[in-house]
Amino acid sequence: MSYSKNIEIRWSDLDPNFHVRHSVYYDMGAYIRICFLTESGITPLTMVQHHIGPIIFREECLFKKEIKFGDNISINLRLDKLSTDFSKWTMKHEIWKNNDTLVALLTIDGAWMDTQLRKITAPPDIFKKGFETIPKTETFSN
Repeated sequence: MSYSKNIEIRWSDLDPNFHVRHSVYYDMGAYIRICFLTESGITPLTMVQHHIGPIIFREECLFKKEIKFGDNISINLRLDKLSTDFSKWTMKHEIWKNNDTLVALLTIDGAWMDTQLRKITAPPDIFKKGFETIPKTETFSN
């Protein structure tokens, strides 16, 4: 099981070779993560109220196939690792085109940061409740 969204490719997403430029893949990952968090009650306003925000330590994409203008794109989100206090996590995304071709694998390592202390922190319960609902990978671990 995974959480997924369809993505529309815009003309501005293309590079001079008329396929999607590399940085757009990372933007797709950020988009689906924020969609999920917002739908789970972890809105930007909630983050501001609790003085907490997400940070990324590593973001890596394995490009398998190109995406062209007009391709139907979907991206999913699954949780691969989560520290016991919910402060650090690894998420994985698969980007698919036309429902049958895996075009990229995106992996991020992130954490919650206290925006006042500028330190990694365990999030409040509302954040934990949202994270508990993220679909997990087959290799999920704490």
